Amino acid sequence: MDNLTGEKVREALRAVKYPGFSRDIVSFGLVKSVEIRSGEIFVKLALAVEDPKIANQIHGDCMKTLAAIPGAGAAHVAVDLQKPVTVASPGATHIEGVARVIAVASGKGGVGKSTVAANLAQALSLGGARTGLCDCDLYGPSIALMFGSNEQPFATEDQRIVPIERYGVKLMSMGFLTDPDTPAVLRGPMVTRYTQQFLRHVDWGTLDYLVLDLPPGTGDIQLTVVQTVALAGAVVVTTPQEVALIDARKAVAMFHKTNVRVLGIVENMSHFLCPSDGKRYDIFGSGGGEREAARLGVPLLGEVPIDIPTRESGDTGMPVVARSPDNAASREFMKIAEGVKKEIEKNA
Repeated sequence: MDNLTGEKVREALRAVKYPGFSRDIVSFGLVKSVEIRSGEIFVKLALAVEDPKIANQIHGDCMKTLAAIPGAGAAHVAVDLQKPVTVASPGATHIEGVARVIAVASGKGGVGKSTVAANLAQALSLGGARTGLCDCDLYGPSIALMFGSNEQPFATEDQRIVPIERYGVKLMSMGFLTDPDTPAVLRGPMVTRYTQQFLRHVDWGTLDYLVLDLPPGTGDIQLTVVQTVALAGAVVVTTPQEVALIDARKAVAMFHKTNVRVLGIVENMSHFLCPSDGKRYDIFGSGGGEREAARLGVPLLGEVPIDIPTRESGDTGMPVVARSPDNAASREFMKIAEGVKKEIEKNA
């Protein structure tokens, strides 16, 4: 193709988006060189990323895009993987006695993130793992209610907080420290201080997993967490409809920017199975979580249905996986726990 130029190739590559972002790889400056030799295309990319899935997805998308250029010869895409520069603080270290820390996050409220975090922690515990759950949502803590405890933790002589334990899971939440009707009126520095205390000054003992229930969004608490502790990965919770997926993408983008691996997507409130006839109703649409997981190149860890037992369990203080293990949602939560463990072990 005589009129094929490097500029035309770069223009074509603008169709390749960086996973989790709306911007393309050319705008991000990832295309370092383009050469045309006897009609064949040679492209060199430079990526600062540790997750090989992202590099593989970009490489594959580039190959498809270049192959679609009319009249072009064979395409060759070389990827130069570089050590990522992260905005996470050098102070992000492991918590003493805790093997793996998992963040459960969402871009917006109301998607059932705390329900997923509570049942994930409980499912890990039921699977034989020593598990803790830290409620990092200081403004809207719900873990105390979901585990049915109004106990107040006490401090040891060396001023370490002893967590509450329910159903085999060690718990810490602002809900144990304040009256249910009293709001937590906190500004930035105090938010950071409380979050760090929950992570660093709680006597978690020896744990295989510590699950962090993050507040919705991408604010002070999320940044404090990624700057304070080394995360094994993050689970992003969404519902099927686009309005939730838009915000889920922001949560995923935040973790990518802070060099935290996204373990997968959980689609909560996926569907409703009518108890009388077993008919499925896709109240919030269908397939949104699956499409988003595929777009981001991460696993869809599970699709949790809406059901009455899950809601009742959260209100009465016992996670549904412990209260009704044969329930459809419980089985899905157990599947999610197995998927999380599998993804973590891949990078162990």
